[in-house]
Amino acid sequence: MAGFTQLLRQNHNYRNLWFGQVVSEVGDHFNTIAVFSLVLHNTNSGFAVSGVMLARAIPMLLAGPLAGVALDWLDRRKLMLWSDLFRAAISILFMLAIPAGRTWLVYLLSALLMGASPFFTSGRTSILPAIASKQELHTANSMTQTTQWTTTAIGSFLGGASAAAYGYEAAFFLNAVSFLFSAWSVSLLQGEFTARRDLSLNETKVMKPWNEYVEGLRYIASIPLVFGVMMVGVGWASGGGAAQVLFSLFGERVFHRGPAGIGQLWGVAGLGLVIGGFFAHRLMPRLSFAAYKRTIALAYLFHGGSYVLFSLMTNYGWALFFLSLSRAAVAFSSVMNMTLMLRHVSDEYRGRVFATLETLVWAVMMLSMTGAGLASDRVDTRWIGVVSGALSSCTAFYWIWANATHRLPEPSLPPHAVDAEDVEVHGEPAA
Repeated sequence: MAGFTQLLRQNHNYRNLWFGQVVSEVGDHFNTIAVFSLVLHNTNSGFAVSGVMLARAIPMLLAGPLAGVALDWLDRRKLMLWSDLFRAAISILFMLAIPAGRTWLVYLLSALLMGASPFFTSGRTSILPAIASKQELHTANSMTQTTQWTTTAIGSFLGGASAAAYGYEAAFFLNAVSFLFSAWSVSLLQGEFTARRDLSLNETKVMKPWNEYVEGLRYIASIPLVFGVMMVGVGWASGGGAAQVLFSLFGERVFHRGPAGIGQLWGVAGLGLVIGGFFAHRLMPRLSFAAYKRTIALAYLFHGGSYVLFSLMTNYGWALFFLSLSRAAVAFSSVMNMTLMLRHVSDEYRGRVFATLETLVWAVMMLSMTGAGLASDRVDTRWIGVVSGALSSCTAFYWIWANATHRLPEPSLPPHAVDAEDVEVHGEPAA
């Protein structure tokens, strides 16, 4: 915790970004819980829940490549700001979708909301090395991800409780306000947030979106570690997408606890993510690169196994326990993988790399969600969960094989690695 508080105290850019993240992401989960509960209440269909997830995933899949190229050519801060303002406007419109018979409007608004998200989420990741020194980067990454999971826990508990007590209108209004607060926080960031690009060979180079995106894919393929992290992300998503649908189904159908139960499951999942994130933050600096690779494989195996046990538990307390363990393992691997990516991905490719990672994960999650939604009205929810956990574990076998065959060497630092001097330009200097 000392490292987190020191970072917030000394780096004003990161502090502003963090305050906006806290409020915005708590508001996100007010929306998420309210939307899932509303759709289940109006349709009583697991496939309808899957439809909402698909409505969110497909726009992210389509917008991801464009967001990646834009973030590597334009001012990342301004793109994040406009993304927040657009999502604030869309969030308030969800109130129109509350009456029964308007599920189509939930799908449309969900698509618009998530289509704008990659411009913010990939942008936030891309600017971390610009506002943190080398010494701060792992702490900044750990804190950003841990905060995301903390707000999942808090926002889910509060979102479920507020939807049950005050109705869906309050949840959608608070979500819109949270985006406005995030936009204000982003507007306070100081510094240069356009990627540094080497134009020495062609001073008249202009942006050609498709060519730029393909160039980014070639860059990813040229660095085995980056490509490997992409692949384990895809492997996790093969079961992770189904898990997103199953939270709502377990809360409503298996444990019969309504919106509050959905919020509790998401909240406990968020709590597990926080615990895993803190543990990774403490352990990562003590691991060699070889030890990091072995630890990642174990984390994915532990995650899948714990999710299988969650799916089979009949006791609600034990189910929550194994769910939290499963998510802790996910967070543990995520913090470690992202820290390595932030250290080794060159600034001029950062937007495309992180947007591509997000796009690939959501593409596979989309297929996984579709399968879970189709199966949910025919197959016992618990067995869908068992399959989901098993699929998520399988990603460990690719990682083990790649490591054993020496396909995951440690890459060299990029030419634009962040120095302490950069922080004096883009934020407050580190102590």
